[in-house]
Amino acid sequence: MIRGSPTGAALDARLRGELERFRQDGIYKRLNYLDSPQGARVVMEGRGDVIILSSNNYLGLAYQSEVVAAGKAALDRFGAGTASVRFICGTFTVHRELEAACARLVGTESSLSFVSAWNANEAVPGTLLTEHDLVISDQLNHASIIDGIRLAKAITKCQTAVYKHADLADLGARLAAAGDRQVKLVVTDGVFSMEGSIAPLPDLLEVCRRHDAVLVVDDSHATGVLGATGRGTAEHFGLEGQVPIITSTLGKALGGAAGGFVAASAAVCDYLTQRARTQLFSNALPPTVAASALASIEYLEAHPERVTALREKARYFREGLLSLGFHPLPGETPIIPVILGETAAAIRMSDLLLDAGVFVTGFGFPVVPQDQARVRCQVSADHTRDDLDFALAAFARVGRTLRLI
Repeated sequence: MIRGSPTGAALDARLRGELERFRQDGIYKRLNYLDSPQGARVVMEGRGDVIILSSNNYLGLAYQSEVVAAGKAALDRFGAGTASVRFICGTFTVHRELEAACARLVGTESSLSFVSAWNANEAVPGTLLTEHDLVISDQLNHASIIDGIRLAKAITKCQTAVYKHADLADLGARLAAAGDRQVKLVVTDGVFSMEGSIAPLPDLLEVCRRHDAVLVVDDSHATGVLGATGRGTAEHFGLEGQVPIITSTLGKALGGAAGGFVAASAAVCDYLTQRARTQLFSNALPPTVAASALASIEYLEAHPERVTALREKARYFREGLLSLGFHPLPGETPIIPVILGETAAAIRMSDLLLDAGVFVTGFGFPVVPQDQARVRCQVSADHTRDDLDFALAAFARVGRTLRLI
């Protein structure tokens, strides 16, 4: 029996030391195992019935019967996987149907699916830009955007910059100083995942038009959430069809399985099909996942009341936290962060809430800035009023225990 490689001894020793430091500092992340579908309530191994307040299952579609049935039918029709990349071994028809639905949902001419939204965010700058171009990122953008831009800089030698969070003056100044760049790409989250805040889309579009820049919006936490019918940030502001490039995920509100997409003009999507390395060298989405995501979009289109219910429940829970004496970050999305400061404090509160039957995750550095650790609550359309009241009662007890309220 192999008990460890001598060549890895130094690395293992270093990592064990780091892991022990994580435990001592109270920032070690523990995995909790679920033995039921993802929903408003789950069965957690060793704990039994627990209310989930940390899931991206915003519309409660992860175990919706139509969504599950579509995945099962695709398994029988197409099999377990694609076995290779799309241009080598063929593209399943369900991927074409899914991409048409994604484009229809967010209001673009075309779309292209990826095995993850992370891959989609890597593909856009790394494929579309050259050494003559510039990409500018909001300071609080998701890690996938940050890493995608880093990769683009290494591959294409494009210029990169970061503008202060939602600061239109700073963005405008940086674009004005980049007059020699052939293409200027501005990238922002639609909803900032750790803040729950919404990007100032009308102003961003105006700044980009003024400086002949292309706006890219990652709508991962907005698709299925914002707008009267869940079509995202553009619908929220009445600007459907005006965002040049949208990236988003199939792994949150749209069934929660996996995958992502880029939605844009037919030329952009075709060029990504031809040249995006995360498309050319990676298997396509499993057909079961593609079919489930397609069914989620069709369900959303037929049931916009889910979006209304989500909005109302998020408002109820936010107001409940305020009435208890907590100070969640202001906003109108189902992401409701309660700032605690130190990472250890956020993890401690998360642990005590889990003991009380509520699963809500504590986040600290490097996921959020130093001294901005928080517990991030995420409400689902699937939560009942009883679920939310139970969670609020747990927050009250834990808040008093920790002398937060």
